[in-house]
Parts: sequence; structure tokens; C-alpha cells
Amino acid sequence: MVMADYLVLACYLIGIFTVGVALSIRVKDTNDLFAAGGRSPWWASGLSGFMTMFSAGTFVVWGGVAYRLGFVAVVINLMYGIAAILVGLFVAGKWKRLGLTTPGQFIEQRFGKAALHFYAWAMMIYRMTGVGVALYSLAILLVALMPLDEGNFLRDPATGNLSLRWAILIFGGVVVIYTMVGGLWAVLMTDVLQFIVLNLSVLFIIPLILGEVGGIRGFIAKAPAGFLQPTAGNYTWFFLAGWCAIHFFMVGAEWAFAQRYICVPTEADARNSGLLFGALYLVSPILWLLPPLAWREIHPIPAGATAAEVNLLAEQAYILACRHVLPAGMVGLMVAAMFSATASMASSQLNVFAGVLTEDIYAKLRGAATGRDLLWAGRAFSLVLGVVLVGMALAVPLLGGAERVIITITSLMVAPLLAPTIWGLLNRRIGQSAVWVTAAVCIAAGATANYLIPGRLGFSAETTEILIGVALPVAVLTVLAALSRGPAAGWERVEASAAAYRGRQRGAAPISFDPGPAYIVAGGLGACGLMMAGLLLVNDQDRGTIAAFALILMLLAFVIAAAAIRRQRRCGVSQPASSPLLPEGM
Repeated sequence: MVMADYLVLACYLIGIFTVGVALSIRVKDTNDLFAAGGRSPWWASGLSGFMTMFSAGTFVVWGGVAYRLGFVAVVINLMYGIAAILVGLFVAGKWKRLGLTTPGQFIEQRFGKAALHFYAWAMMIYRMTGVGVALYSLAILLVALMPLDEGNFLRDPATGNLSLRWAILIFGGVVVIYTMVGGLWAVLMTDVLQFIVLNLSVLFIIPLILGEVGGIRGFIAKAPAGFLQPTAGNYTWFFLAGWCAIHFFMVGAEWAFAQRYICVPTEADARNSGLLFGALYLVSPILWLLPPLAWREIHPIPAGATAAEVNLLAEQAYILACRHVLPAGMVGLMVAAMFSATASMASSQLNVFAGVLTEDIYAKLRGAATGRDLLWAGRAFSLVLGVVLVGMALAVPLLGGAERVIITITSLMVAPLLAPTIWGLLNRRIGQSAVWVTAAVCIAAGATANYLIPGRLGFSAETTEILIGVALPVAVLTVLAALSRGPAAGWERVEASAAAYRGRQRGAAPISFDPGPAYIVAGGLGACGLMMAGLLLVNDQDRGTIAAFALILMLLAFVIAAAAIRRQRRCGVSQPASSPLLPEGM
């Protein structure tokens, strides 16, 4: 990285931090802190859900699969899109119709207080550990790109680069502070800005990397045998179907995603949020996986390379492809994109679990707590979870093999924990026992297959995980529903709560147009356009591409801002255009 790259990265971090903190003015109570007051635009919710799926590991893991096996990596990620489309059609609107502030409230109503505590602590440990590993992975990637001058206190003397400890503290600290102060509004709007940065860096790379392999025709002609097939190795059609099913459970029921459907104004907005999330995942994987696919043709696997050497080449494929083609300043934007992917995941998990601890556990223990007490408790929980997250990331080198532990826990826990939630939303017959029976049967089967009789079932590891992680919980829940004699008590509690919410909504004034999010997006696009224009001063190559991107970004910023102003005037919103971050009436 050169000085221009550092300036771009610094401007990005300062901008994200500033927007996140400034949005604290919208946070008046815990409903604002954890549900954005139910006023998030559906497109912001959808983009935030899309970004929540990303982390630095996305570039390393799926970029590595793309380099080794080819187009199958794209197809695997398309399964996220199909799963999210199905969630948008059948599940997302049901979350909004319940009128809840947190997903934990549904678990308590539907399955009882014991199930709430089980879900809260099990999912918190699982997700926070995963995010800690993602933050560590991000730091590992970034420090390799960031050499520092001797005498800089941030420098690691052993490598000459940014210290891993300082990288975790700096990048983790930025996320923790803006999430703690700005709440879900900060999470949503910084996710939207991070979506812009991520896709700007990805789209900029595409024409450059294609130029290295002779365009699309050259890319297809040079592809190794079987490289463009939709399946490869152990990633069979059966695995792809199971991968789609397990992510239907995840996108439909994991609390960070459910929160996205709760925070919008209407059921239709919740559905649109899920559909946007899915549509983006049906088109974007080919874009952001093209660099490692093309890098395989630019830098093939050497003959006689060992498995360890191939894995190292695969893990570095995305970064090496980008460094090969990006001009000065754009490497800094690529680093910002990788940070944005992990930041989106981390901020989402911090906010949703702080909400559960505040609304569903602390508030009930405290009893007569005021709204202000709960608001400060929510921020305190965000900070505590953030410290735990950073501590986990710092401790990863001491754990050894944490990545494999995360993969195993995922296969054992995701569907057994989340499938009953989906069933509880859609089926009136299952009761509290569904949570405990499904978890016990599936976790016991997973532990047996992974630890007691590994490899003895005659299936690949991927097939075994799909059978136990998807087919088994579906079978258990189907049997439990068939044996039930009528609607569960939890279903009736949820329906009564939803009916009361609909009654309140009938007498409530409609939510008026809020121009703030549109102004933030326009400002982010304009800032990126100005940054791209500034890069013309430090680059002699690719100036035409840089100029075109700068012009397109500034035009988009102008169009979005103009449209927001027109609609603001048409709706008679009193909020001044000069104060886009302020809520109405401020």
C-alpha cells in the first residue's frame, strides 16, 4: 500500500465512524436502539441483510474455492439468493406482523422463558465466537498489506507491518463504538454505505481483471477442464440443495436477519427486504468471485504443488488478483471493502444480542426500569459484548484450529436451533417440546457422526453434515407436528399478541416519508465519487476507468438527492435538507 491507499482507508474509517455516531440523534429509546423505531426503509433493511452475510472470510473461503474448483463457488453462493427469496415470500412478513421489538420476544411467547435463555446464550456464544474469528481473519489479511515506517508505535517489529493486536483494536473499536452509540440506525445506514464501498471496489476490478485474460471470451477459452461446471468435488447437487435449505433456516430465523424484518414499517416492506436481499445474491456472486476465478488463469496451480501450497495459493487468490490490477488508492478501497464486510457482520450481531439482553432478560429482572435506564443498559451491553468480541479475536492465536471448531459448531447448531423457529412461525401444532427434542436429537446425532464414528457412515463430510443438519431436524419437526393434537398454547399467545399489535396499528397515523436515509446514501456516493476523482492525480494508468466511475457515482448521488428532495416537498416533510441525519421535527 502507498500513501494514497492509506488516505483512502483513513477517510473511509472516519466517514463510517462519523455517520454511525451522528445517527445517535435518532435514538431516543430501546425501540430506536434495537428496531430503528420500526421506520427503516425496506431497501436499507435488505441491503443490510445482504451485507450481514459477508465477512473477510467470504473473500478467503469462497475466493479459495473459486480458485481451486471454479464456478461451483458461484453456484454455492447463489443458494443464499434462492433461500432469501423464499424467506421474502413466506417468512419475512410473518416476523413483522407480530409487532415485536426483538426476535427473543417471539421465542419467549412461542416456546417459553427457558427456551429464550437457551436460544439467547447458545446463539450468542456461537455467533460471537464466529464474529471474533472473522475479525481476527480480517486483521490477518490487512496487516499483510500495511507496512509501516520504523518507529511507528503501531508497527510490529517482527514483520515491519501493522501490529495484529493494533489492527484488531482499531478496526474492532470503530465498529463497537458506532454500534453502541447509534444502535440499529447506525448498523443499517453504515451497512448501506459499506454496500456502496464493497460493490464499488468489486465492480472496479472486473474490467481490469478481464483485460488480463482477454475479456470474457478469453476467460472462457483459458478456463481449465471442468472449471466452469456448476458442481465439483464434494459440492454435489445434493449438497447445494441442502446448503439452500440450511440458509433458508438461517436467513429466515437467525436473530440478526429477523431483526431486519422487524425494523421496517409494514409486512410488505419486510417481504420486499427479503426479496431484495435474495435478488442481490442471485446476481452478485459472479461479480465478486470473478477475480479469483481469473487469477487461476493468470497464475495457475504449479505442477507438483502440495496440498498445503495449493491451500495457501487459494486463500491468497482474491488479494493477489486485486493487487495485480488495482491502481494506487484502490488497494486502500479494497481493504475498506474487506473491513466493511466484517464490520457489517459484527455490528449486526452486537446490536441484536444487546437487544435480547436488554429487552428480554435485563428489563424483566429489573422490573420497573425506565426507558432511559433501558437505553443506557442497551448501550452498556453493546459495549460489553464489543469488548468480549475484541477479546475473542485477540485470543484466536491461542485457541488453535478455531476455524474448524466454528465449522463443526455451525453444522451441529444452525438447523437444530433455527428450524423450530421457522416451524413456530408457520405451523400452529408444535409446542415447547419441539425446541428440546430437536436440539437433543440433532446435536447428539451430529456429535456421534463427527466424533464417535467419523467417516463410518459411508458419506462425505459435506453429505453427512447436510443429512444431520437439514434432513434430520425437518424429519423430527414433521413427526412432532403430526403427533400434536391441536394448536399449541404458544401459538395462541403469539396470535393474541399479533392481533393486539394490528389493533394498535389501525388507529396509528401512517409513517411519513423520512428523507434522511436517502441523503446519507447520496452523500456516500458523492464522497466516493470525489475520492475517485482525487485518484486521477496519483495515477497515470487506468485514468479513463477511474474518471468514468467518478462521474457515474456523482451522477447517482445527484439523482438520489434530487429524488429525495422532490418527494420531501411532495409529502410536505418539514425536515430541512441541510440536516439529513435529524429525525422529523428536530
